[in-house]
Amino acid sequence: MRRALLFAFALLALPAAHAADLSPFSASYTADWKQLPMSGSAERSLEKNANGQWTLSFKASMMIASLTETSTLTVDKEALIPQSYHFERGGLGKARTVDLDFDWDKKKVTGKDRGDAINLPLNRGVLDKSTYQLALQHDVAAGKKSMSYQVVDGDEIETYDFRVLTTEKVDTKAGQVEATKVERVRDPTQSKRTTVLWFAKDWDYLLVKLQQVETDGKEYNIMLQEGTVNGKAVKGS
Repeated sequence: MRRALLFAFALLALPAAHAADLSPFSASYTADWKQLPMSGSAERSLEKNANGQWTLSFKASMMIASLTETSTLTVDKEALIPQSYHFERGGLGKARTVDLDFDWDKKKVTGKDRGDAINLPLNRGVLDKSTYQLALQHDVAAGKKSMSYQVVDGDEIETYDFRVLTTEKVDTKAGQVEATKVERVRDPTQSKRTTVLWFAKDWDYLLVKLQQVETDGKEYNIMLQEGTVNGKAVKGS
């Protein structure tokens, strides 16, 4: 259960309709389990640094665990270029720390995952587990119906697939918003987990809702509590 919630939290809050026009943002979320009387919270932000790089930060907490995730990235001709990635999970169960460095001159990703060395070839388009979320945001805003990303996941580069389903009205704590509904595409012979996301069309496609159903039937729902995009508070109808 803890692992599933942290996975769901890791898909939260994506800004910016165009990768080359990233907007600073902050957002907070609540999470609920339908089968259990438990709740959690998460915060995510994007800010531009003095050196021109962007920092994407994420923090999640619940009764028994916590998670932090930080990526630094640059933008080149609307392509997102990750520079570094840090992930840390604490609390009950197995702790985990991941640190990655993206060396584009040497075309290598190096670092450590749970103390194990990571050394992978780096080609343009490869993303970390945080910056791919911005690429998904950009592609949904651009009107694409299916998306695929190469993501550093452990000691491998995995393919993450998504597809757009429809447009729906979503009732959030900030009001009702019109949102594009997107689902993670998985091989049903490999995983029966389902993940569905809703992005607010009038708010630079900020993620406003996420629903995940695990293979055991447990359901997790994450909802926007409040947010700002480029200094403007998110408000629905």
